[in-house]
Amino acid sequence: MVKVWNLVAIMLIVLISHVSSYDRPATRKNIVMHPSSNDPVSPEQVHISLVGPDKMRISWITKNSVMPTVVYGTTSGKYEGSANGTSSSYHYLIYRSGQINDVVIGPLKLNTVYYYKCGGQSSTQEFNFKTPPSQFPIRFAVAGSDLGTTEWSKSTLDHVSKWEHDVFILPGDLSYADLLQPVWDTFGRMVQPLASKRPWMVTQGNHEVELIPVLHSQSFTAYNNRWRMPFEESGSTSNLYYSFNVYGVHFIMLGSYADFEPGSDQYQWLEKDLKSIDRKTTPWLMAVIHAPWYNTNEAHQGEKESVDMKQSMETLLYNARVDLVFAGHVHAYERFNRVYEDKFDKCGPVYINIGDGGNKEGLAKNYRDPSPAISLFREASFGHGQLVVVNASHAQWKWQRNDDDVSVEKDSVWLTSLSADSSCQI
Repeated sequence: MVKVWNLVAIMLIVLISHVSSYDRPATRKNIVMHPSSNDPVSPEQVHISLVGPDKMRISWITKNSVMPTVVYGTTSGKYEGSANGTSSSYHYLIYRSGQINDVVIGPLKLNTVYYYKCGGQSSTQEFNFKTPPSQFPIRFAVAGSDLGTTEWSKSTLDHVSKWEHDVFILPGDLSYADLLQPVWDTFGRMVQPLASKRPWMVTQGNHEVELIPVLHSQSFTAYNNRWRMPFEESGSTSNLYYSFNVYGVHFIMLGSYADFEPGSDQYQWLEKDLKSIDRKTTPWLMAVIHAPWYNTNEAHQGEKESVDMKQSMETLLYNARVDLVFAGHVHAYERFNRVYEDKFDKCGPVYINIGDGGNKEGLAKNYRDPSPAISLFREASFGHGQLVVVNASHAQWKWQRNDDDVSVEKDSVWLTSLSADSSCQI
């Protein structure tokens, strides 16, 4: 079956892909991971995500049908709580997914370790996770987006696993399945050791679209079925854009590949979401996109998902005093100063491009010269980011390069929340 899928994928990619405008260095090989158990009802590809202030979504896949039930508690082997959810599956050409199970548990105590089983008491495997804290500091791991399933990808995740964090942020391009659906299964197995222990909050990228004219007319089929985010809880009508809170930090996860023009559903939702934020109780405001609005790399210049989305939404974020905008797409790292309309502006967001997770296409190593003054640091290396929100006014960002399998701090900056700057208040 895998050989058949390889042939199908190659034929389709040749038909619909475009030639890259820049060269990439040699990459490491893709990883293929098979189920760790032959039991058809054994849970695999387990991952969790935040739902509202005190709930967690547990998602997993089984080969055969099971009752979508999760039992959980604060003591290993003792499960006082139980919740039922929903199950689904999807077809993609000749591929049929396993049963995708989705259960929301809670209310949960903050800053607490919970033990849980997927499938009920009879399940033989116990997992655990820790809920986010109820006060500062809060630690966010930001994996280079464009993660994929290569040996570089695994190296990035291994480095992240060694840094104690509360929430994991991924700005799109998760599996790099590129139509080859079994790669989504490998990705789910590869990330499970991390994604089953800490909430993963993700947004979509271009490699999640997976639309094939005539043959498969629905976009984001695998992404929407496998990685359900709390869009309904944040008033969104689409899994492609949503928002969530972690104590005093509000994250807006935008959809670079959903309609974003003024008057669109996403635009109207963003306006409403920004107006709902009380910066006295939520002093930090972050945004996540996939296609960067600022970029001095030769890669991905002039794309409408960057240029047109920036034109549509940049002023909304600026007027709301967004502190920080993360993006991916470009396979390299770059940090900008506070910027608005292509110029330094002390009341604008800091823009960080972190598309260096380890995908199969390799790095985008060519930058435009000379570097503009608003670009403060740039490097074409694989890595990941560490954001520690220390208190209501200060946070520290670090970018760790792991090109050579050793995590090395290469960029670091202290940030002051715009809500704490009286000259930027509206």
